[in-house]
This record gives sequence, C-alpha cells and structure tokens, in this order.
Amino acid sequence: MFPPWMLIMMQERFTNRLSIMEPLGSTLTATYAHPKPTPTNFLPAVGTLASSYRDRFPHNNVTHPLSLPWRPSTYYKVASNSPTLGPYCTRSQKGCDNTMLPFVSNRTTLFTRYTPDDWYRSNLTNYLESDTSRHNAERLRVDTSRLIQDKYQHTRKTQADSTQNLGERVNDIGFWKSEITHELDAMIGETNALTDVKKKLERALMETEAPLQVARECLFHREKRMGIDLVHDDVETQLLTEVDTILCCEERMKLHLDKAIAQLAANRASQHELEKDLSDKQAAYRIDDKCHHLRNTSDGVSYFRGVERVDATVSVPESWAKFTDDNVLHSQSTRAASSKLRDDIHNLLVVTANEMWNQFNKVNLSFTNRIAETADAKNKIQIHLAKTLQEIFQTEMTIESIKKAIKDKSAFLKVAQTRLDERTRRPNIELCRDMAQLRLVNEVYEVDDTIQTLQQRLREAEDTLQSLVHTKATLEHDLAVKANSLYIDQEKCTSMRKTFPNTLRLVGFC
Repeated sequence: MFPPWMLIMMQERFTNRLSIMEPLGSTLTATYAHPKPTPTNFLPAVGTLASSYRDRFPHNNVTHPLSLPWRPSTYYKVASNSPTLGPYCTRSQKGCDNTMLPFVSNRTTLFTRYTPDDWYRSNLTNYLESDTSRHNAERLRVDTSRLIQDKYQHTRKTQADSTQNLGERVNDIGFWKSEITHELDAMIGETNALTDVKKKLERALMETEAPLQVARECLFHREKRMGIDLVHDDVETQLLTEVDTILCCEERMKLHLDKAIAQLAANRASQHELEKDLSDKQAAYRIDDKCHHLRNTSDGVSYFRGVERVDATVSVPESWAKFTDDNVLHSQSTRAASSKLRDDIHNLLVVTANEMWNQFNKVNLSFTNRIAETADAKNKIQIHLAKTLQEIFQTEMTIESIKKAIKDKSAFLKVAQTRLDERTRRPNIELCRDMAQLRLVNEVYEVDDTIQTLQQRLREAEDTLQSLVHTKATLEHDLAVKANSLYIDQEKCTSMRKTFPNTLRLVGFC
C-alpha cells in the first residue's frame, strides 16, 4: 500500500488531468437539411472496462516521477497494449517511446478519458440531435405536402389559362374565317360580273371592224383623184378623223380589255390567296379546337419529349392578324378596282358608240359639201392661175435683187479682211489689240453674217419660186380631173356609206 500522502497527491493530479481534458470535448450541431452523423466511438464501451476507476490504483513500481506533466501519448501507448481499450486506440495521437508502469492485477487502466458529466452531456447531445432531426423531418414533410398542393393548384391554373387562351384563339380564327368567307363570296360575284362585261366589250370591239373598213375604202378611192383634187379637204379630214376615232375607240376598248384580263387575273390571285388563307384557317381551327377540348383524361394524350424546345412558329399574333387583314384589305381594294373597271367599261361602250355615230354623220355631211365645192371650183381655176403667174414674176425679181445685194456685200468683206491681214505685219510691240483692230474684226463678222442671211433668204425665194411653178402646172391640169373627182365622191364613196351598225350592237349587245 502507498502512504497516505502519496495517495492524496495522486488523487489531486488525477483531478487536475480530468479538468484539463474536459474542454476538449465538443457537441455536434445539427443542420436543417443535412444533420451531421453522431460519432459511434464518442465514449468507450462500458463492457470493455474491467472494473471501475474509483477503487483502483496503479502498481507501486513507479519508474518516473509523478510531477511530470500529463502526456496523453503515454496513456494511449499503454492502453493500446490492453485488448479491453480498443475504442481508445482510434483517438490516439503520436506515440511516445517511454513505457508505462505495470498495472495492478485485474485493472485495465489507471486513468479514464471522460467523466460522467461527459457521458451525460453526450447523451443529452444525442437527444437534442434526435429532436432536431425529427423536427426538421416534420418541417420537410409539412413543406413538401404544402409544396405539392401549391404546385398542383399552380399547374391546374396554368392549364386553365392555356385552355382559355386556346379558346380565345379559336374565337379569333373563327372571326377571321367569317371575314374571309364573306370577302371570298363577294370576290367570286365580282369576278363573274367582270367576266360578263368583258364578253360585251369583246363583241363591241368586233362591231367596230365594219365602219373602219368603210372609212378606209373611202380613203382608198379618194386616193385615185388626180392633180389638185388630191387635196386634204374636209372630207378627207373627216374620214381620217373617223378612222382615228374608230382606232382610238378600238385602242381604248383593247386597253380596257387588257385591264379586264389583268383585273380578272388579280381577282383570281386575290381569290386564291383568300382560299389558301381560309384553308389554313380551317386547318388551324380544327387543330386549336381539338387542343382546346383536350383534357387530362382524353385519348391520345402522350409525352413528346423536347417539343417545348422546338420553335416552329413563323409569326406573332400581331403579324398573324395583320397577314389576314392585309389579305382582306387587298381583296377589297382589288374588288373595288374591279367594280370601278366595270363601270368604266360600261361608260366606255356608251361613249365610243356615240363618238363613232356622230363622226359617221359628220363624214356624210362633208361629202355633200365637198361635191358642191368641186363643181364651183372649175370657175375659179383661171383666177387662181393668173394670181400664181403674177406671184412667180415677183418672186423672180426678188431673187435677182438678193443676188445683187450679196455681190455688193462681198466687196465690203474683202476690204475688211485685207485690212486685218495687213495689220498682222506690224512689228513687235506694235501688234496692239487697239480699237481699230477690234472694229475691223466686228466688221468682218457683221458683213459675213449679212451675207449668210441673204443667202438663206435666196434659198427660200428659190424654193418659193419652185412651188409656184408646181402650182401653175397643177392648175393647168386641174380642169381635166374635176370630173374624175366628182365621180369618186358621188358614185363610189357615198354609195358605201348608206349603212352603219346600230347603237345596241356598238355597246356589245347581240
């Protein structure tokens, strides 16, 4: 047995060691989502201890002073030799080369690492961690239940919104379908009406061929007049006007016929666009209506993975509505242009019929007047011939006077050019551009311009003389051709102009 004083020292040192080791323990804190696991070897197993530490003391063979500082490594070194202290081996630090005193028989260790307070605190920590884990699990369970309910309500609301949007889309498509259908019916009616007017215009165009042929025949026969009777008189003017009128009417008819053909093509193009748009609207209406009536319990509902990432759209609601609205507006404008063209064709048929009929009457009246004028012209030929001879004489005198004036101006030009040529021989600084030099240059230009003017007038006078001579020859032969002219106007032309198409046929009616 140890002396009492030694036992007291050993007890004090043991108490001090326990007070030093006590702060080394720490409790685990639990988190909400992932609590840390509780260490399995926080305390050594009670069954591994052979006996309690309260009545056990070490062997009296002490090989080192008791005043040395406490070294856990020594404890772990010794404890590792005992098979009953296995749990403590995992917490040992670096070993120590010093050896421990041999233990007293039936004693496993001299010192224990933890106190009962540590043991109770460890249990309390485990209880708190258990409460925390259960509390977190309960919160997670309640939050999950609420999350499931919220997401279910949100999903139902989202589906309801989508169903409502599909319903609105179906209504929009139905509205535009009705607009397109109404406009398509109107366009078909307008196309049929324009086709009827086009046929009338074609018949009226065919009826203009007969009056045009008569007018051209009259012009052809009048070309057989001889001499002075081949004059562009009022009859010929009216005949040419009649031909121009008929050609102009035909040209306007052809122009409107081309417009009608182009307008029919435009009407059919607009009709095709409306039909295509209507077909697309009907297909989209069927699809969206089917989507609108789909429910969670409907047949044909399946998964289509990745379909939400496929963006095959080519328009937005604004551009979609604008596309159909543009089609309808384009069809309306085309239909309005077609209606206006029909009115223009009706007015054209009436106007052209009146113009051709009025011109026909004017030509007949001109023929009557021309026949009377031809008979009266025989008595006036001599008077015109005498006047022509007098004019020829005066023109010849004028030509002679012009030639003499040109010859006189040539001398002035020679003098001025000779002066300029002599002045070019002045020496050095004497070649001065003085007033005399300038005046001589101007004189040359003026004289030359005067000569050019007189020569131009000479050519005009000679041309006039030739014309008078030609007129004289024509007048001399005019008496022989008057009878021929009267025969052409009275017998050939007037007899052909006894018939003319009536107004109803000119406006396209059969």
